[in-house]
Amino acid sequence: MPSRKPAGRWPFAPKDVNLNRDTDLIKVIAMIAMVLDHAGKMFFPQYRAFRILGRLAFPLFAYCIAVGCVYSRNRMKYLSRIVLMGLISQPFYAVALAHSTQSMYAIRFADNPVGAVVNFYVQCWATPNIMLTLALGLLACWSLRDRQIPCFLALALIVWKIQGSINYGWRGVALIVLFYLFINRWWLSLPVVGAFMVWWSLRGGGYRIFGLSFDIQVFALLALPLIYIHTYSKLKINKWVFYLFYPGHLIGIMLIEFALKLG
Repeated sequence: MPSRKPAGRWPFAPKDVNLNRDTDLIKVIAMIAMVLDHAGKMFFPQYRAFRILGRLAFPLFAYCIAVGCVYSRNRMKYLSRIVLMGLISQPFYAVALAHSTQSMYAIRFADNPVGAVVNFYVQCWATPNIMLTLALGLLACWSLRDRQIPCFLALALIVWKIQGSINYGWRGVALIVLFYLFINRWWLSLPVVGAFMVWWSLRGGGYRIFGLSFDIQVFALLALPLIYIHTYSKLKINKWVFYLFYPGHLIGIMLIEFALKLG
């Protein structure tokens, strides 16, 4: 009998990362950019620089998720941490960043404390926080890694259906997947990711470059040097600092807003 040819290596299961692996430094810069973005939205809307610098945050977080897809030893723990932070952060996200709706307060706490709390929490998910986008991107990458193409297609369909309700829509999830797919080939990743991000920002919005009109998302390209140029900061921070920072900074913004109203 003729011998079987060995199955070819699955190209969507990278074993290593050949882009910048200094992810703790990248996360710190992403957190600073995120705070500037949210502070600019809520306290300094007249200064566009805050929102421009804030565009760096999501590509950096998206890249770190892709790195986590490669190196994470315990997938369920990794995913559960992201989901947990999303569940904890959501009410603070809705209140701190002006995503509140009247339906959140439809039941008076004085009349029905339990019903009011449950209703508030359920209704505050009208605009989900960024952790949902990151979790969906993580699941999509793992589906590809495990050759679960039906699962990947099902996830893609879900993301397409709910794109209007998640941060950065389907493009945000796609960016995570693109970082993951080419994470060990910088020479392919840079043009593909760069072209995708340029196309993403080609929706008009007042920034004209080379005769083309871009929206503010074009400034997300400034994050790419941090991803494709290797740095060696040797910065080491406990992972829970990064996770807890997200709800923590939202609570901080909410408290500042409350103090300003009292003042």
